[in-house]
Order: sequence, then C-alpha cells, then structure tokens
Amino acid sequence: MRTDYDVIVVGAGHAGCEAACAAARLGSHTLLITIDMNKIAQMSCNPAVGGIAKGQIVREIDALGGQMGIVTDRSSIQFRMLNRSKGPAMWSPRSQSDRQQFILEWRQVLENTPNLYMWQDSVTQFVIEGGVVKGVITALGLTFTARAVVLTAGTFLNGLMHVGRVKTPGGRVSEPPATGITEQLQSLGFTVGRMKTGTPPRLDERTIDFTQCIRQDGEQDFHHFSFLPNVKSALSQRPCWIVHTNEQVHEVLRKGLPQSPLYNGQITSIGPRYCPSIETKIVTFADKTSHQLFIEPEGATTHEMYLNGFSSSLPWEVQIEALRHIPALRDVHAFRPGYAIEYDFFDPTQLTHTLESKLVKNLFLAGQVNGTTGYEEAAGQGLIAGINAHQNVTGGEPFTLARNEAYIGVLIDDLVTCGVDEPYRMFTSRAEHRILLRQDDADMRLTEKGYRLGLATPERHELMTSKREQIDRLITYCRQTTIKANAINPLLEAHGMQPLTQGQRLHDLLLRPQLNISMIAQALPELRERLDSIEPARRDEIIEAAEVAVKYRGYIERETLIADRVARLDNVTLKGKFDYSQIHQISTEARQKLQAIDPDTVGQASRIPGVSPSDINILLVLLGR
Repeated sequence: MRTDYDVIVVGAGHAGCEAACAAARLGSHTLLITIDMNKIAQMSCNPAVGGIAKGQIVREIDALGGQMGIVTDRSSIQFRMLNRSKGPAMWSPRSQSDRQQFILEWRQVLENTPNLYMWQDSVTQFVIEGGVVKGVITALGLTFTARAVVLTAGTFLNGLMHVGRVKTPGGRVSEPPATGITEQLQSLGFTVGRMKTGTPPRLDERTIDFTQCIRQDGEQDFHHFSFLPNVKSALSQRPCWIVHTNEQVHEVLRKGLPQSPLYNGQITSIGPRYCPSIETKIVTFADKTSHQLFIEPEGATTHEMYLNGFSSSLPWEVQIEALRHIPALRDVHAFRPGYAIEYDFFDPTQLTHTLESKLVKNLFLAGQVNGTTGYEEAAGQGLIAGINAHQNVTGGEPFTLARNEAYIGVLIDDLVTCGVDEPYRMFTSRAEHRILLRQDDADMRLTEKGYRLGLATPERHELMTSKREQIDRLITYCRQTTIKANAINPLLEAHGMQPLTQGQRLHDLLLRPQLNISMIAQALPELRERLDSIEPARRDEIIEAAEVAVKYRGYIERETLIADRVARLDNVTLKGKFDYSQIHQISTEARQKLQAIDPDTVGQASRIPGVSPSDINILLVLLGR
C-alpha cells in the first residue's frame, strides 16, 4: 500500500471532495482521508444546494471544472431560481437534493478520478519539519507523507453537540470528533476560536397534515447548475411545504429557554446571526407572532423531512411540544431532535489568498475550519485550496480570483483580509461588483481560467466558446435589424405597451422591460428562424444570456469601469515593502492591522477594517505613487 503522496486532503466534506478531486485531476497523486467513507459529502444540515449568492458560487465551481454542480444536478429532487422578481444579478439557483443520492454521486466521482485514493481513518497530527508540513499521522498509527496537506475538517475539530443539558462529543450526529489537530496548530502560533451552528428536528412525513400546509413546487424549465447540457436528475421531483409558527408555539419555547444551552451559559461560542435558532428568533424578534418554516424532503423516496427554520438546541421534549401547536404538525413524529454543535476554527487572516497558511508552508485550510458556514462556501474554498496545493507541489503559479471575477474571490478576500466575527455566509450584498458576477455568465468569466489550469476539459471549453459565439451573433443581429412599426405594434398593443410610430432597431426595442426575444419572435419570422437554428439543448440558455447582455449593457459597462479602477490598487504590491510598526504617520490601529495581516497589495490593505483612506494615501506616498 502506498504511503507517500503529493497531496493529502483531511476530511471528505464539501471542501475536501472538491480539493481532492481538483488536485488529482490536475495530476497530483492525492490521498483523501475521512472518518467514514459512507458519509462522503454528507449534507449535515439542509439537503439543498445553492440559494441567494450561494447558487452563484456553485455555478462558478462548475465553470472552473469543479464537481458540485454536476453532483447536485444528478441528485436533484426540486430546482428553483430564486429572486426572479429582481434583476439578473440577484437571480440565484437552488436545488433540493436527495441526501443519499448526493453521497453516491460524489462517491462515484471520487472513485473514478485518476490519481485519487481514499483511506478511512482520523488524522490526529501533522508531520511538520522546519515550518513545512510533510505529512499526517492517523489514529490507527499510520504515517502518510506528502508535499502539501489540505485541512477540511468541518465541524469535527473538538466538536461538541448539545440537546438541552445533554452534551455529546461529536462532529455530527453519531460521528466522533477529531482531536489533536487544534492543539498542535495552536502550539505553533495559530489563533483558534470556537463557533457554533445548529440543525432542526427531522420529521416523519406520514404524521404531517399537508392539507394545513402551503405547497411549493419546483420549476421545470432549462435552468440547472452545471453548464454541461446533458447533466440531469433521473429522480422523482418533490414539492416543499410552508407552515408558520404561532403564539402557542412561542409560549412553549419561551418557557423552555432556561433549559436552552444558548441562554443558560452552556454555549458561549459564536453563532450565525443570519440563520438563528428558533429560540433566538423568539427573543430577538419578540414582537413577531409568527415565523415561516419550510418542510423539505430529504430524498426522492424517504419519509424523512427537514424542518427548515426551526434549528434548536432545546430539550427534545420542548421541541416536540412546541411543534405540535402548529396545525399541520399536531400529530407529528420526529426521527430525531434538533441539536447545536460547537467546534474549533482558525482565524482566516492567518492565510494567504491561495488559502495556504502563513505559519506552516504547504498547509492549506478550507471550509468551516476557516470560520465559514455552508456547503457552497466550503466547496469554493476547497476547489481553490486543492488547485493551489497542486500548484505548490509542481512549482506552478498561485491561482487566485479577484473580487470582480467571482463570488469565490469575494469570499476568500473577505476571509483573509477581514477575518470573521461570526460564521461567514455569502450574500449578494458582499459583492460590490455583483452585476458582473451573475449566475448566467459564470462560464464566460471562469471556464477559460479553468481550461488553462487543466481542470476544465476541452469539451467544456468548446461548449463555452460555442455559446459565446452564438450569443454574440444573436446580439449583433439585434443591433443590425430594424423592425417595422406595423409588424410589431399588434404585439405591443396586445400586451398594453405603447406602439411604435416608426421602425426601431430590435436591440432598442428589447430595452423595454416587458419585452423579451421570444415574444418579439412571434411577430418577426426571420428572428424565429434564427432562434430555431440554435442548438436545442442550449437554446433557452443562450437566448436568456443575450437578453441580459442587451438589457443591462449600460450597467455592465459602468460596473466594469469601476471594477477596473479599483483593480489598479490591487496591482500595487505591498508585500515585503514595509515594517508597518515603524510607520508612525498612519494610525495605531492601522499599524497593528497591517502588521498582523501583511497584505499583498494596496487594494487588499484598503479593505482591512481599521485602515482608513488617509492611511492608504500615506502608503501610496511612501511607495512613491
């Protein structure tokens, strides 16, 4: 059995799977070590992928040549595009997945990836020599050597679960924690903190009265996650359901608060502000008499349902009593209660933009160990860490993404520049250039980069190139074609729009928000023929992309100019130029922050909390700029 590898990945969650797959596909002999090979890429919380801003990350992973989008599409039991009422910068894909099928699809990907090997065990210690990681030691006593190691331990580092006053060591229900790693890295100078997250009870659908719920079906149009055209789910599609809490529910929860680990001092770690437990909701929003909950299926055939919005660490009997005051759940049976989990994380400002540790060379960290939450954020980090682990091993150039190139770039820059004071979750509002980071054009932004790395396949690159050419041809046609008033006016009047008094370019007509290309094709046979000539498998996708480019051209061009202006500061190198402790012209806080983070560029320095514009101006003067 082989014990020497190029890259070792510790942990087979969403970050670990992407990291291992990327490193192996790029050519590094890679070992993926996990506590349980039957729970690879386990969806510990909600069995869903995507959502607002998160869906954009998954499309970016796919565009680069990662696997999460493909696995999600193949295991989907419901797909929806969120935020359709808003502009395309806000459209966010989301898929409900079959939890077990998701694992099986990932297992198939990993087992059929050349250069990738797996080992079921727990890592207890790193082998570090002269400030460089050289391998790992496992609980079974094996030593595996490697030239780079990626740590993606999720919530397992000294994990502790809470249900009421009952505390159980574990990284996930029925799974042991990982010990030893935190203590070793802390002794080497790593700053360690504790975070918490939670999960709701799982319910038996046979005991739910769905006549008391609001049904929420998925969509059946062309949208999905992967840019590959024929990646689809063969599973039965299922609806989700909406219910609401009420005052009776809240009263039971309020009475149980003294037994809640969140309020009796049992848990003191940092929790997610944006995804609070149900007990936090009733305290924080005391004036609200109702909260919306989603009952979501765990799979295509299982009776197990996930109660989204009801995360709790209250005693199990309090959880069940509260739920039974919801009409649809008056006779509910739970498979297991909700619980909270505390775990260790490392301050991400101790990392570079490649996600390599500043303290131990060739050691990379990705996922919840960096203070993030969410499968998508973890997978995005895992992909970048896996790529750069391979690059370090082979002497390649570091691979990073800028804030105006990808949400993944925003995510990593936020982490390594600003750190975290709560579990980090991606939002569209975090991206100042979000009109450039739409879900529809992730392949246009990133597939070329993935192809140059060797991660995106020639087939994927050809699909992207073909798509771009077809979009450009359609846009050019719209700019060059004038439609006569008498040809289009009946359509306009039928939809309550102002008719034309003279002919107008199709491009300008499309600027009307009520119109789209398919509608206009009803009145323009030549356009209809042109649309019919587009390959059927991607026709709707190409038409939508062309429409977005036409309708939002002004916004896109303006945002591009702003992004280019900001990017100039990211081209001004700071690394190794100053001893910040000796620059007394800047503020004390700025000196401390700059000394601690040691930013690569002036642009990164400008985003550090506590570093003011005047501090940046002084640095530019000292640089002679």
